[in-house]
Amino acid sequence: MKHAVNFSRERNKMCCFLERLTNSVFQASKEVKNETGLSSGSVSVSFAVVQFLKQSVPDCINKNILLFGTGKIGSSTCKNLVDYLGATDITLINRSTEKAAKLAGDLNLKCAPIEDIERQLESSDIILVATSANEPIILKSHLENKGVKLIIDLSIPCNVEQSVGLLDDVHLINIDQISKMKDDTIKCREAEIPKAEKIIQKHIRIFAEWQLMRQNAPILRSIKSKLKDIIALRHNGFLNSETKCPYISAEQEIQQIVNKMAGKMRTGNNMGRHYLEAINELIVR
Repeated sequence: MKHAVNFSRERNKMCCFLERLTNSVFQASKEVKNETGLSSGSVSVSFAVVQFLKQSVPDCINKNILLFGTGKIGSSTCKNLVDYLGATDITLINRSTEKAAKLAGDLNLKCAPIEDIERQLESSDIILVATSANEPIILKSHLENKGVKLIIDLSIPCNVEQSVGLLDDVHLINIDQISKMKDDTIKCREAEIPKAEKIIQKHIRIFAEWQLMRQNAPILRSIKSKLKDIIALRHNGFLNSETKCPYISAEQEIQQIVNKMAGKMRTGNNMGRHYLEAINELIVR
């Protein structure tokens, strides 16, 4: 939206109404972000992985990471690891080597053929599995006596043999545990919705008041002109020229009255009564 506004503004296509409307939207959005927890935490599995690694693995940015599977979830997770974790030591493996090579080239990472999977499993500290096989493809035998490993299985069904989690040096996390983090975040965000709605309603009210006053602007200008005529009549001796505010100029006097009338018009729609009040106030000064 900001890009669209700037694009339109550069081409003189932003009228006063759109300027005020979009500014109100941006102000409301900023206040919701700063004063509520609506945008905190992660709601995607791929980003939840990044959050988990940041919270649970010391110095995770310098760990050797193996990503097995470069489909939708695998690719999204890989991009998040690069963008939000700053990880660079990532090796990609996929059944289709070309697909892994393309993603690796786009992100300046390494890739390896699937035939090299056992050697890559041994040399990696963190192993992410996002394949779509119907049965486990990472087995306990692949990881026995291969050192400390963190394995996150994002596959449905699980593609890491459950007995892998029994190995002393291996910590196995599955997609249900990652999804629970996501669900907890959603619950926390849902609790923030009433606060966000209250902020939005406040900005809607402020915008509506501005719009009402904008609609009344021609009337206020007309009233200001009429009051100037009355001032002229008063100064020419047709009306009582005594004033209770001798140090206020005629222009200031009129502006005070118009401002007062504008304030009343925000809360009421009785235009005629406000007009008569303004004239009466000026005459009796």
